[in-house]
Amino acid sequence: MTTAPDVAPRVTSGPTTDQAIGAATALLDAYRPGDTRFFASPARTLLARGTRAAVPHDERPLHQRVAETLDAQRRAGRPAPVVVGAIPFDHTAPAALAVPETVRWAPALAEDPLIALRAPAPAATAWDIRQVPAPRAYGASVAEAVRRMERAEFSKVVLARTLELESPQALDIPAMLQRLARRDPSGYTFAVPSGPGRTLLGASPELLVSRQGGRLVANPLAGSAPRSADLAEDVRRAAALLESAKDLHEHAVVVAAVREGLAPYCRTLDVPERPTLVRTAAMWHLSTSITGELAEADASALELACALHPTPAVCGTPTAVARDVIGELEPFDRGLYTGIVGWGDADGDGEWVVTIRCAEADERTLRLYAGAGIVEASSPESETAETGAKFQTFLHAVGVDQ
Repeated sequence: MTTAPDVAPRVTSGPTTDQAIGAATALLDAYRPGDTRFFASPARTLLARGTRAAVPHDERPLHQRVAETLDAQRRAGRPAPVVVGAIPFDHTAPAALAVPETVRWAPALAEDPLIALRAPAPAATAWDIRQVPAPRAYGASVAEAVRRMERAEFSKVVLARTLELESPQALDIPAMLQRLARRDPSGYTFAVPSGPGRTLLGASPELLVSRQGGRLVANPLAGSAPRSADLAEDVRRAAALLESAKDLHEHAVVVAAVREGLAPYCRTLDVPERPTLVRTAAMWHLSTSITGELAEADASALELACALHPTPAVCGTPTAVARDVIGELEPFDRGLYTGIVGWGDADGDGEWVVTIRCAEADERTLRLYAGAGIVEASSPESETAETGAKFQTFLHAVGVDQ
């Protein structure tokens, strides 16, 4: 069995960072919801406060609006402006992106020895939980999608479901972020404003694309298996995933789409022939680390991300048909779920990740999201179980045992 390191592809240089021991966890400790944005990756940690400028919503391409917003900040005398925030699944909907007043940088959380300290256990809460759709209805949607694939209408669709949690008391969002970050410090942890009084937070395992100078990295994930607390069973599941024809096919479709999306921008593009494995606390994932050298230096990380979004890993293929099927079979608006979250600077560098293993929070409620890639070989039972396993990342953070 071949496994990749438990660290996603790194960006090896970037903004000036505080290198002191405890600097990264200090930023994590300093996070408060509201007009504050937190993002941690295997390369760095950032904490941004305030809003100097919001990215406007109009008919221009998003990456162009962001570039012009950052250029305006630079012309106004700010030497190193960055944009931070989230982009929805529906690329025509408004993005939650802003240039903050201040940004602090630190090394990766995984490099901070203080990250090994456990976060406090979640307080006992009498959560009211509602599943949307109910498991039986979700299974019926999977079966319908499979029937339509058997008629060759499309080849893959990603179908999601949600858990809506309501608490009798105000949510402790910083404590949830602490538990997410300390459970998987080598992943991508984020908390950003998503609307008035709302916060998008989560711990994604999947890098959509990063850019540092002329070099790019993408790390598509597709094909998953839940972890097991029993070591022998956990290893068996990982080995089975590496040999699963269904999951390998699903993964290959995503890798091909990422290659096709990046190729026009690249002088060179290295795509490994076979995937490896990446693990989180809850899941095993098939993973391919794609690296490339840009042909033109003016293609920003965000432009590359928008060229890839949405990949078949979160939508399906063909993309337009899969979008329509999602609209027909999912009884909710995805909003920022399966969108993009991250940061970019005025030089075009940045890190943008796929917005999964996440929830949207307001004062007393959480909406959790999880999806599964449906192909012709899928079964309603296995895909319902997969989404249930994916919920565990966030349920652990709030102390819900399902």
